[in-house]
Amino acid sequence: MESSIFRFILRHSVRQQIVLTLMTLASFPFLYASLDLPKRIVNEAIAGKKLPESFLGFHLDQVSYLFVLCGLFLTLVLVNGAFKYVINTYKGRLGERMLRRLRYELYVRVLRFPLPRFRKMSSGEIIPMITAEVEPLGGFIGDAIAIPVFQGGTLLVYIAFIFIQDPVLGAAAVSLYPFQGWLIPRLQRKVNQLGKQRVRAMRQIADRIGETVSGIQEVHTHNTASWHLADLSHRLGDVYRIRFEIYQRKFFVKFLNNFINQLTPFFFYSIGGYLVIHGQLSFGALVAVLAAYKDLAAPWKELLDWYQQKEDNRIKYEQVVEQFHVPDLLAERLLREEEDVPFKGSLSFRNVGFGEDGGSPILEGVSCDIPLDGHTALIGVGSGRDELAQLAARVLLPSSGQIRLGEHDYAELPESVTGRRAAYVGATPYLFSASLYDNLVYGLRHRPLRENGDDDGEGAEGAEERRKSRMTESVLSGNATDDIQADWIDYAAAGCDGPEDLKARILRVVTMVSLQDDVYGMGLNRTVDPERRPEVAARVLEARDAMRAMMLNNPDLGRLVERFDPDRYTVNATLAENLLFGTPVGPIFQTDALASNPYMLHVLDKVGLTDTILETGHKVAETMVELFAGLPPGHEFFERFSFIGFAELPEYQAILARTAKEGLGALRPEERTRLMTLPFKLIGARHRLGLMTPDLEKKLLQARHLFASDLPADLKHAVAFFDPDAYNAAASIQDNILFGKMVYGQAQVQSKVGRIVADLVDQLHLRDTIVEVGLDHPVGVAGSRLSAAQRQKAALARALLKRPDLLVLSEATSGLDTSSQTKVHSAILGERKGCGLVWVLHRAGLARAFERVIVMKDGRIAEHGRFDELNRPGTLLHELVSAE
Repeated sequence: MESSIFRFILRHSVRQQIVLTLMTLASFPFLYASLDLPKRIVNEAIAGKKLPESFLGFHLDQVSYLFVLCGLFLTLVLVNGAFKYVINTYKGRLGERMLRRLRYELYVRVLRFPLPRFRKMSSGEIIPMITAEVEPLGGFIGDAIAIPVFQGGTLLVYIAFIFIQDPVLGAAAVSLYPFQGWLIPRLQRKVNQLGKQRVRAMRQIADRIGETVSGIQEVHTHNTASWHLADLSHRLGDVYRIRFEIYQRKFFVKFLNNFINQLTPFFFYSIGGYLVIHGQLSFGALVAVLAAYKDLAAPWKELLDWYQQKEDNRIKYEQVVEQFHVPDLLAERLLREEEDVPFKGSLSFRNVGFGEDGGSPILEGVSCDIPLDGHTALIGVGSGRDELAQLAARVLLPSSGQIRLGEHDYAELPESVTGRRAAYVGATPYLFSASLYDNLVYGLRHRPLRENGDDDGEGAEGAEERRKSRMTESVLSGNATDDIQADWIDYAAAGCDGPEDLKARILRVVTMVSLQDDVYGMGLNRTVDPERRPEVAARVLEARDAMRAMMLNNPDLGRLVERFDPDRYTVNATLAENLLFGTPVGPIFQTDALASNPYMLHVLDKVGLTDTILETGHKVAETMVELFAGLPPGHEFFERFSFIGFAELPEYQAILARTAKEGLGALRPEERTRLMTLPFKLIGARHRLGLMTPDLEKKLLQARHLFASDLPADLKHAVAFFDPDAYNAAASIQDNILFGKMVYGQAQVQSKVGRIVADLVDQLHLRDTIVEVGLDHPVGVAGSRLSAAQRQKAALARALLKRPDLLVLSEATSGLDTSSQTKVHSAILGERKGCGLVWVLHRAGLARAFERVIVMKDGRIAEHGRFDELNRPGTLLHELVSAE
């Protein structure tokens, strides 16, 4: 990257800067004319001096001539305004393109960072630099040359005009500029130094905040919140001190400039007045000079502001570039070039070493051959095993020695080769914040292979125009022009013909790594849009009908699930669910919002339930306060009844004390709402408080029917009603199949119902469909919505799906239980038969299944060969196996 911001500007926008300069220069004649015209209006049209007999071939009297000149003045105002509009728009677009280019180049640099760099530089430092720190550069880049040319040229036009009117006034106008030009850079130097300190301090704060977010569990575990707060307070204090000193110096510079600028009018009024009195200067000329000087302050101020912005942005740019200037960056061609080199023979390590800057070597003098058609186990003690595995996968590059793939230097192969033909899975794999499906096919997205066909039909022409415009802007900004909306999935790499074939392949791979049951569970608990996936909704309704038939034929099943009936109160559902007889969509009819919802209150009033609900809420509050009094936070009663949290107890105690003295009628509106919210959470079968009477249930059924029949059209989208013959888009697949609630009080009801549903799903051959739905499950930030074992399984599936020539695993199943490990190991070994496999094992005994074993000790190869040959007394392998 260019070392200075002006080199960056000139390299990537010199043509545009020339265009800006030419447009700016073209505006100066019009600017000068707009300064000279007021003098002619005063001297010629108003004063009547030198009134022309004709103007542009027309005979004009004094008034007509005045209006012609005023019209010309207005025209010049519009022309100058148009110039400014065009120039500013051009500058803005140029600045945004250059900012986009800079951010893109910085992101490319991040992709080129060697892996050890991320152990020295956290995301808390990188992210603000690419996002916030370079943000002001966009505005400055557009102004970098245009502002000094435009404002400097404007200043020269004004000064030239003043000199033409009177040289003495011109000298007075510019007399103090040399002094300001000498003083301001000297005052700015200290501000520049403080600016660098501020950037570094804010970067450290961002790093600390990122570290806190990543380690928040440790903060709470060790009660170190106060220490972190004190640390942040100290750092914020440093920033405050630096920023305050910057403000002091900047405002002093402004004060000095303002004072100097006010001296010049003194010269104009005194000297100019003297010249007018003695007839050496016309009154109109003095008026024009004063008007010009009034405008003269603006470009000079703009130039001073530009100088300060230049210094600020220069510091920002240099500070960012300094952090992204890494001497051992990956060559950019490794990311760009397209090659295809088959993995055949073996990977040959020749005296390979690896270590990080300033640290002791992790690997030393490693020499071995790893066959690319066989299975190699890596075990040992001390460091080096994982680093050797990462070198084999080309995740790391050797610090010394060489790795050869046939005739090729392995470190010089582009990622189009290593990223497709090799795969690596570690003990703590990373998943992206997307669906599980997107994470599984991630290893198949190398280049766009097919255009997206979703824009067919109406609006396709507009979509094509938008796509072309987007591509044009990408070219002008130096960004990638690949269409992210295209189909990037390399089906052939997965051994598939298309999307349907890929789904089947994914299901096989998911089963291979024992992830199918997990994904099945995710699918059962996901919702499906019946309009987008009508075939899934139809299959689920088929399962619902089968479940209904099973319940009719098996009374025991009826004791596990209470089905929804429009004419019966569902005692295992909440009062809110009974009233809605559906699932809320969005926040309008959520349980906590019902007591303040106008339509719900209207329904309750109409059936005479409002007072009953309020009284019931009062009784619930009394019971809860009585039950919870004296209990510690976290007691099982808070979870069991879940009406009132520990922190809310004092508020409800105050409400009850108020009603005991003044009655329910004295409650404030917010207190009524609080009490009325409680009954909506009541579950008759679970909360046996004696509050759900047959009369209340009867009235609630009336309210249910009224709620549905009178629901306004603008609220129909806010609830998905339970309909025996319709799929409920707001409910999960399992809830749609059951079409009811599990009965409270039955032993192991969830596991029993789960087995019944699973058997039904298998009978109807619906499992694969549900697993496909489960693949849409969002995995969360870094896969946080999955367990550690599920993340390992997903990463294994991702690697297996792209069928690499060389699969490298480093304790990739360490989070699995023993039974799952055995299944997964067996499945992977079978799948990779005849293909390259390198596996860093966390148990030495597992190496029996491998054709070749490499035993490491403290960064060096201690033994290598067949397991049977090495597993004898006196060898390190034998010691490791015996220790297990």
